[in-house]
Amino acid sequence: MTAAQETPVPAHGPGRVLREDRVDYTPTAHSVVLSRHRAARLVLQWGHAGLAGDAALVVSELATNALLHGAIRGRLFRVHLTLTASALRIAVSDPRGERLPCLREPDAEDCYGRGLQIVARLADDWGVEPRTVGKTVWAELALR
Repeated sequence: MTAAQETPVPAHGPGRVLREDRVDYTPTAHSVVLSRHRAARLVLQWGHAGLAGDAALVVSELATNALLHGAIRGRLFRVHLTLTASALRIAVSDPRGERLPCLREPDAEDCYGRGLQIVARLADDWGVEPRTVGKTVWAELALR
């Protein structure tokens, strides 16, 4: 894990960023745990206790996908949380842009393949953005 950047930003308007946190993690299972706990703690600190559990689960699923499908030896993945007046955006970036995620219907006996279904059900919106190197998978949780 590299140094974290948590940035409070003055609020002006509904799309304006109120809080932001960005951390780069090594592609290990322990980093998924760390990112999940950090997300829950920050969302609580930012005053949205009702979203902390969902945010932690979304971060966990997206970080796990980055680890399983987006990892390249020696390259980090990034978890970026952004809070606006209307939503919490969770974005996880990894270095493998050629492996794009998609929703699929796993068989009942499959051990894997449900992460994006969980994200799609919890999030109000989600998607994938290409990067110069890699991709970013994001999900937004509306503030209720």
